[in-house]
Amino acid sequence: MIIDKLTIFGTDNIGIYIFTNDKYTIVPKNLDIGTIQKIQETFKTEIIQATIAKSFLIGIFVAGNNNVILLPRNVDDEEVKKIKDIARDVRVEILDIRPTALGNIILTNSYGALIYPELSSIEFKKIKESLQIDNIEKGSIANIITVGSVGVITDKAGLVHIDTTEEELGKLSKLFRVKIDTGTVNFGSAFIHSGLIANRNGVLVGSATTGPEILRIQKALGE
Repeated sequence: MIIDKLTIFGTDNIGIYIFTNDKYTIVPKNLDIGTIQKIQETFKTEIIQATIAKSFLIGIFVAGNNNVILLPRNVDDEEVKKIKDIARDVRVEILDIRPTALGNIILTNSYGALIYPELSSIEFKKIKESLQIDNIEKGSIANIITVGSVGVITDKAGLVHIDTTEEELGKLSKLFRVKIDTGTVNFGSAFIHSGLIANRNGVLVGSATTGPEILRIQKALGE
């Protein structure tokens, strides 16, 4: 597995700008060629250059797994078409719920999902129908309710907030059906999603991520 460092637009908070699964990676328009090549070499996916709601904050607005890419209700028709035209091997769906920061409120892989606990029963039902996953729960991680912001889960493994308890790790491993470990990124940040993007082929971390943090990430997400 490849693990590499990256900055985007001068920041180490790379996870707010990128969404990936094992097939496609959505990145902001106007990234330089070198950055796009590094992303493609790491994840071994097709690259989609796009905006979401006219924003470059792809990782904040998009959630999903290897079966579906979920877009927020404020995405425009042209943006949806751009993603659908390329991402033909997955479903692309607009999730019509009140929150739009889907990347912060939905943590999912192909086997399970943990979602923001303050969603209504109707919103929960809409997410379940879009994901088409039976193994879905409302909850928190280390007392953080924006669960998508404190974890990254692939179909192989996961990394979550450093203060996650052993009991929580056991429940998460059962929910997502992969091994889950704890860690930090970008010199001590427990908000894993802000500084880490991963699929089963590779991992990119913010450039402030230290050597010991990378070793822990490699142990958690690598083979």
